[in-house]
Amino acid sequence: MRQKILVTGGGGYISSHCVVELIEAGFHPVVIDNFSNAVREGDVPESLRRIEKFMDTQIEFHELDLLDKPGLEKIFKMHSFYAVMHFAGLKAVGESVEQPLRYYRVNLTGTINLLEVMQSHGVRNLVFSSSATVYGDPQKLPIDEQHPVGGCTNPYGKTKYFIEEMIRDQCTAEKDWNAVLLRYFNPIGAHISGQIGEDPQGIPNNLLPYVAQVAIGRRKHLNVFGNDYSTPDGTGVRDYIHVVDLAKGHIAAVRKLKDSCGCKVYNLGTGTGYSVLQMVSAMEKASGRKIAYQIAPRRSGDVASCYADASLAEKELGWKAEFDLERMCEDLWRWQSQNPTGFSNGTLP
Repeated sequence: MRQKILVTGGGGYISSHCVVELIEAGFHPVVIDNFSNAVREGDVPESLRRIEKFMDTQIEFHELDLLDKPGLEKIFKMHSFYAVMHFAGLKAVGESVEQPLRYYRVNLTGTINLLEVMQSHGVRNLVFSSSATVYGDPQKLPIDEQHPVGGCTNPYGKTKYFIEEMIRDQCTAEKDWNAVLLRYFNPIGAHISGQIGEDPQGIPNNLLPYVAQVAIGRRKHLNVFGNDYSTPDGTGVRDYIHVVDLAKGHIAAVRKLKDSCGCKVYNLGTGTGYSVLQMVSAMEKASGRKIAYQIAPRRSGDVASCYADASLAEKELGWKAEFDLERMCEDLWRWQSQNPTGFSNGTLP
């Protein structure tokens, strides 16, 4: 019997790549999503429909919001889950500053519902999709897991931090709980098939999808926010990681749960920082197109540099990022050029 894993928010960018890796690793994913950030195709997310096609498989999917506790109870009654991979939540930094209560309600209440239903059904294993935003402004680089947390600069980051604390407290209270909290740095790229990838709804919040949309002709130019940081070329430096590497990190985390590991925290990054202008130049190379950009004022809340020390994940999970920057950009460009308007795949205006 393949072990069943519940994947919350499983129609999204990172989670859909994790669904692929779960299937490849011999697990049985059961996916729930409320379509707040997933493109619908009939009754299922388009991402999952495509995975079913290129992997020649079937994926069980239920449309469900974590705020619907009775609906969640129903899913847990239908299945005996080995573990939960928890991705569901709102995730735009800027929007969280404008709508803090919505972020707290959705992310925190949704997670409390999930943890309570897990508890009442005896499901004690959890992998949580956290973020390097919990570190706030870096006090030292590279950032390891011992770096202070909680000095978050926005409500989105705070929800990730609060959820980490809730899970930690639950693992302390009930010793048979195991949780792996994965702090992501900056996931980019796409599955090599070019069939699934990041499809931001509206204006992209992240650098790389924006750059790719400029390259494909959907946007006129990129705004580079600040070129006077104390970095090699003055633009912000971040740790970009291939989404498939990130997804493989989740499989390593699920395997860690069987060691009765208690609550563990790992950074998932490459340990290498690249500047905005280095990313622009890497995407120009991958796409063979010139990418227009303008220098704009710094954005409030942006830090100069942020990159990971991911050596703990290598030591304890046996996981290490494999793909380099060139491969990340190649895979992103394949996805973008095959799907100029993302999953909706219409023609460009």
